[in-house]
Amino acid sequence: MDSDAAFTYNGGKVAPGERQNLRYGISETYLGDPVRIPVTIVNGERPGPTVFLSAAAHGDELNGIEVVREVAFEWNLDDLAGTIVCLPVLNVQGFLTQQRYLPIYDRDLNRSFPGDADSTSAKRMAHAIFRNFIEPCDFGIDFHTSTRGRTNMLHVRADTSDDAVSRLAYAFGASVVVDGAGSDGTLRGEATRAGVPTVTVEMGQAHRFERELIDDALDGVRSVFAEYGLQSGTVRWPGWRTIVTEKTWIRADAGGMVDMHHERGSLVREGDRICTITDPFKADDTPVKAPFTGVLIGVLENPVVYPGNPICHLAELGAGTARIVDRRQADR
Repeated sequence: MDSDAAFTYNGGKVAPGERQNLRYGISETYLGDPVRIPVTIVNGERPGPTVFLSAAAHGDELNGIEVVREVAFEWNLDDLAGTIVCLPVLNVQGFLTQQRYLPIYDRDLNRSFPGDADSTSAKRMAHAIFRNFIEPCDFGIDFHTSTRGRTNMLHVRADTSDDAVSRLAYAFGASVVVDGAGSDGTLRGEATRAGVPTVTVEMGQAHRFERELIDDALDGVRSVFAEYGLQSGTVRWPGWRTIVTEKTWIRADAGGMVDMHHERGSLVREGDRICTITDPFKADDTPVKAPFTGVLIGVLENPVVYPGNPICHLAELGAGTARIVDRRQADR
């Protein structure tokens, strides 16, 4: 909804033309000290939509933090038409301990939305975040990385059956959009169901700032801002795009050490050897081959596996898209 009104939350408001940096209390420690998340709200002088940018719902996923911080503090937002709500670290306790989940009972904050003020610690935190900074928005982007030991190419996860979500996903300009509604309790799934179209952007690996991916994601945010009129600019076209509905985790059938033959984002054709698993003596080689032609949206970083461990996440491509990807990789 386009509006020139103040952005309000429980305890404050940000009028048009104002910026506010705050640490918002969402819980308390064992000592009764506040657990506070950093929030930056920039309300433009001109009316426009309200968007949230969030990161680190999993405390060890760092790439998105830098994306959100750079938008808030390094971009020139003088011409902003609308409001941006920047939430760089949702899971403060996980971030402080560099853990994926909340240290309290090992809860997953990103399975706790929209929250409940009278429920578990995780759901109370999620409730405070959701009611104050997610529900008032018109749409949002939630940044994630793969879990430790694996890495993802930059891609968008979105429910493309929802026209408003589909528009947002395409505006970000990633080559790969993984279609799906999102699990119960996820920020993107629950926000979308509450009328705030939201996508997840997956990028890279945990415990890292990866500059190339951060810059690519910032280009995606610029493209979204242009699409919705928050700032002037051009909506980007990535050169090729596929909507992924068929994907699979390829798992190890043998224990050992993994020699990956392809990087994240690579095209592999049906029958190509993705990696080889060897024992300590390199006496037994177990090849792992692609069951279909696709793009590696996620691959193993930690090169040791037990039988059944995931090695890579392969998304199927049609013949036409595979030819485009092949040409572009050959031109690198």
